[in-house]
Amino acid sequence: MKRKLIIVWLLGVILVLLACTDTSTPETVKPEESPVVVKEEEPVRIGFSMDTLQEERWLKDRELFKKAVEDLGAEVEIVAANGDDALQISQAETLIQSGIDLLVIVPHNAAATAAIVHKAHLAGIQVVAYDRLVKNAELDMYISFDNEQVGKLQAEAITALVPKGNYVFIGGAITDNNAHLLKEGVFKVLQPYIERGDIHVVYDQWTKDWTPANAQANMDEAIRTTNGQIDAVIAANDATAGGAIQALKNHGLASQIPVAGQDADLAGVQRIVAGSQTMTVYKPIHMLTQKVAEIAVALAKGEIVTANEHVNNGKKEVPSVLLPPIAVNIDNLESTVMKDGFHTAEEVYGKGGE
Repeated sequence: MKRKLIIVWLLGVILVLLACTDTSTPETVKPEESPVVVKEEEPVRIGFSMDTLQEERWLKDRELFKKAVEDLGAEVEIVAANGDDALQISQAETLIQSGIDLLVIVPHNAAATAAIVHKAHLAGIQVVAYDRLVKNAELDMYISFDNEQVGKLQAEAITALVPKGNYVFIGGAITDNNAHLLKEGVFKVLQPYIERGDIHVVYDQWTKDWTPANAQANMDEAIRTTNGQIDAVIAANDATAGGAIQALKNHGLASQIPVAGQDADLAGVQRIVAGSQTMTVYKPIHMLTQKVAEIAVALAKGEIVTANEHVNNGKKEVPSVLLPPIAVNIDNLESTVMKDGFHTAEEVYGKGGE
């Protein structure tokens, strides 16, 4: 009997325990949700180290590049060294230390600025060469016009007018790789004429820092050493062409001798209208600034950028974008330089605009 009571008591305890046990699926307890804070990305910062702002062309580059970068939602800080190698390196170092995301550089000295590329890479910053190549450096990208083609266009235009005679070549700065490329293009066209004895290059000199004053001094020397027996002049750009033309004026030879330049500077275009300069080579800067801005911002964001061309800078085959230049003379001035808005009719022709 006692055993039966114990069994009944145990069954009762078990039933009570089972009744107290919640066999239902427990409700999932969600942790208190925290508000999602979206951190606004800081805009990409591009540093732009320029050789100089002492020529009209580079003032246009600065303004167009600034606008192109800002239109892409990025920021740009611009410095110019005005032909001072040490200052350009110092300015670039300051940009690098300021925390820029990418450096764009127009080198004054193609070799000396290799140090800038090295310093930038140590800080994890890529470097894009703008219009001028940096030599002997692990450069990330080079964007310019086809500078050899510029020289070819100059020589083709002048040889069409003067297939025989004494030629003067007023080069650019020896420190600028573009000056060498341009000269290569000029002499590739001239060489067959030289070999036939049709053309004699009676003067060939570099122009320190591309300045008109130094170009004028070179042209003065060319006139003196040849006793004025000159039939054509090819100058590396419109600034040097202006210096050469001033020397020709001083000797009463202006407008008698064809002169080629490049850059389509306003002064050069006005000389074409006046007849003292024969042609220039137009490099649509808005195309260059837009392309450099797009690539610079993309690289700064870590995006992959490809290039179909490569240019050897003595250290590596640098991925490159080379844009086509355009030969300009009195016949196509309005359909090129003026149509693009690079110069207005009022600027070129004066107040009347024609």
